[in-house]
Amino acid sequence: MGVLSERPADIVVAAPAKAVYRLIADVEEWPRVFEPTVHVERLEGGDRQERLRIWATANGTARTWVSRRDLDSAAMRVRFRQERSQRPVGGMSGMWVVEPLPGDRCHVRLFHGYHAATGDPAELDWIDRAVHGNSRAELSALAAYAEAAHAGPGPDGGPLLTFDETVDVDGRARDVYEFLNEAHLWQERLPHVARVVLDEPSPGLQVLDMDTRTKDGAEHTTRSVRVCLPDTRIVYKQIQAPAPMSLHTGSWLIDERPGGVSVTSRHTVRIDEANLGSSLGDDAGLADARRFVREALGANSRVTLRHAKSYAEERA
Repeated sequence: MGVLSERPADIVVAAPAKAVYRLIADVEEWPRVFEPTVHVERLEGGDRQERLRIWATANGTARTWVSRRDLDSAAMRVRFRQERSQRPVGGMSGMWVVEPLPGDRCHVRLFHGYHAATGDPAELDWIDRAVHGNSRAELSALAAYAEAAHAGPGPDGGPLLTFDETVDVDGRARDVYEFLNEAHLWQERLPHVARVVLDEPSPGLQVLDMDTRTKDGAEHTTRSVRVCLPDTRIVYKQIQAPAPMSLHTGSWLIDERPGGVSVTSRHTVRIDEANLGSSLGDDAGLADARRFVREALGANSRVTLRHAKSYAEERA
C-alpha cells in the first residue's frame, strides 16, 4: 500500500511552549486556530485520552472522521490516530511535539504516518498533497494565533471578535432547524441572498456557496462547510470569506425554553489587518473593521432569524 515515512513539518512560534501546547490540546479552539478544521466534538475521554469526531477540509473537499488521541502534558506531546479512515486514506496516525526555546519561544513539530486504501498511485498522491498542505496550513495558523494571543488584544480590542444575535421563537426546534438546514431554499426565502448552491456529500455535512447583499447593495461571495446536528445546531466555517475577514466561523444554536425555543446566531471573526486599506479604504483602522463586520454580519443574521421565527411560528 505504500506506507509513507513520518516526515515532520515544523515551525518556530514566538509564544510560550505551554500556551501553544494548550491550543493543540483544547479541541474547542481548533476551528479558530486551524484553517482546515470546521468542527470538533469530543465523544469520550479525559485529560490523557480522548475520542474525537472531526469535520475538516482536505484538498478542497469536506470530510469527517473519528480520531483517538493520547495527551502527555508533561512532555507536551499529543499522539493521534484515525479510528476509521475515509478513502482514499487507508490509515493515518501522527504526533504533535512542542519543545521550549529560550525567550518565550517554542519549536513545534507535526509528524504524520499514512497509507492509501489501495495500491493506486493517484490515491497516494492525493493523500500526500492533503497531508502536507494541511500540515503547513495548520502550523502557520497555530503560530499566528498563539503569537497574537501572547501579544494581547491591544487598544482596539484585537483582530478577533465574537458576538451573538438571538431571537425567541414561539415554535418548535425542528421547524427552526428545518428552515436553517434547507439553505438551498434561501434564495427564495431570504431577501439578502442573491445566489445559493448547496451540496451535501454525506448526511449532515454540507458545502454552501452563496452570494449575499449588504445593506449598501454590495454583494459578497462566500463558501462554507456546514455541520448539521438535528435539531439543536448547525456549525459552519467559511473557507472563502470576504474582506476584511481572514477567518469566519459561526453557529446556529437552538435551545429549548418554556413555550418555545431561543435561536442564536454566533459569529467568530478574525480581521485581516494587513489588507484593511484595500477593503475599507486607506484611512480604515482595526476599530473601523470591527464595527463594519459586526454590523454587516449582525444585520444579515437578524434578517435570517426573523424569517426562521416566522417560518416556525406559522407551523406551531
